[in-house]
Parts: sequence; C-alpha cells; structure tokens
Amino acid sequence: MVNILRYSIGLSILAFAALIFCSLSPLPVNAKEKTITNSIGMEFVLIPGGMFKMGSPQDEPNRRGNEIEHQVTISKPFYMQTTEVTVKQWRAVMGKRFFFKKKGTDHMPVVKVSWEDCIDFIKKLNALNEGVYRLPTEAEWEYACRAGTTSAYAWGKTIDCKDAMYANNTLKTDLCVDYVRSKGLPADQPAPVKSYRPNAWGLYDMEGNVWEWCRDWYDRSYGKDAVIDPGGPSSGTDKVRRGGSWYRSGSRCRCANRNLSNPANRYQTTGFRLVREAE
Repeated sequence: MVNILRYSIGLSILAFAALIFCSLSPLPVNAKEKTITNSIGMEFVLIPGGMFKMGSPQDEPNRRGNEIEHQVTISKPFYMQTTEVTVKQWRAVMGKRFFFKKKGTDHMPVVKVSWEDCIDFIKKLNALNEGVYRLPTEAEWEYACRAGTTSAYAWGKTIDCKDAMYANNTLKTDLCVDYVRSKGLPADQPAPVKSYRPNAWGLYDMEGNVWEWCRDWYDRSYGKDAVIDPGGPSSGTDKVRRGGSWYRSGSRCRCANRNLSNPANRYQTTGFRLVREAE
C-alpha cells in the first residue's frame, strides 16, 4: 500500500513538472513569428497562404493582354521582405569591392543589379545560415502586392502621386516631380525605402519606386486554368520584373502589370526584394 502511495505521489510530481516545463517552453515548431529581422537588418513579414485572382479583369484601365485573370492558390505561408534590398544591405553582404558600383545613401533601394547579381547576393546571404532566402515567384509577388485586395492598386482603382513613387522623371514623365520635391526628395531617382505608406500587409513600395526582379522566366500568357504555387516556365530568355518604378507612369504600378528583361541587364530603375522561406 505504501509503495502504491509513493508511486502515485511520484506520478503527480512528474505531471506537475511537465506542466511547468510546457508553460515555459518555446512555441511549437509550426508556430511562426509575424516579423523577422536578420543580422544585417533585413525585415520580413509573414504572408499567409491563400487564394487570389491573379491578373486583371478585362475592364481594368490600361490592362494588357498578358494579364489573363485566373485563380491561384499559394499553398503555404512565406516571409516577404518589407522593403526593397537597400544599398546598406547590399554592401553588408557583397563586401567593400562593390562599394563604388552601388552608390547611394544607406536606405536607398539598390539598383543597377541584374537578375544574376541578385542570385549571387542570395547565395552569400544563405551562406550565413540564418534562413533560406530566394526571389519571390511572380505569383507570390502579386499576391503580396494585393494584400487581400482585388482593385487595380492595393489602395483602390486609381493612383495619385501621394500613393507611390512614379512619374518622377523630368525628361519623360514629370507628373509627380513637384510632389516629390515637396516631400524633400530629389527628382530623377527613386526614394529611400519607406518614404510612402505600406500596404495592408506591411510591405513598402510594392508599387512604384523600382522594378523588382522575380524568380520566374517570363511567359507571355498565364492561361485561364486555376493553379497551385505556379513558378513559371522551366526555361526562357527573359526574367519577370514587377511593380513599376519612378521612371514612368502610374499605370505601370498596377498590381497585375507585368514586365520582363534579360537576366544580365542592369537598369537604374530595377532592384529587388527577397522571400525568406517559412517552412
């Protein structure tokens, strides 16, 4: 009887200890932080999985024929960088020998980077063993840009100079030059990241500022069928760019607008942002 009583008391103590341990232990592995900042200051926000209509409806102003509307499922969450990769972040990863190539203040988006340059950056960043980084797929990019909305822009049907950095070009498209200068920013270049308000998911400059490279090879037509986690064709000659830039009109900043370029090209209008995998 005494032995049974001792055994029961022992089990109770073990159960109590297990309860205390569980209350002090970290969250389960599948619980994810909403935001992550890595050692070089790159901020990421968790984007939930879900379904959305990729492309644009036929009555959307300035719509192009390569924006066929279709249903896309993003099957799992991922982290999207809250801003474009900045000059400071680029230098931190790529080293001093790139100092003179990538000029600008610390918080400017790095530009004149080819798709191939971005892959080199990602390889070096992944070597730090702080997570798995990559370029977003075109579908992930548009899904994150829309942030649950269905309109032409994440904020509504039309665009205004206060919404994003575009038409800041004194020689070609100068609609927003005066507004940009009123903000204390110079003409004929992008703005420092976070100069304009973020979308509903906390992502800055998804529309405007600089074009952003995506992982996919460009395919001129999506097709109408519903798809899950599309990644574009297996080969091609051009890579996808998204988001519009300071250089041209606001219509190019639409969520569905698509662009392309040879992966070796370096433009003053083009940068990138990264995905950090959540699983």
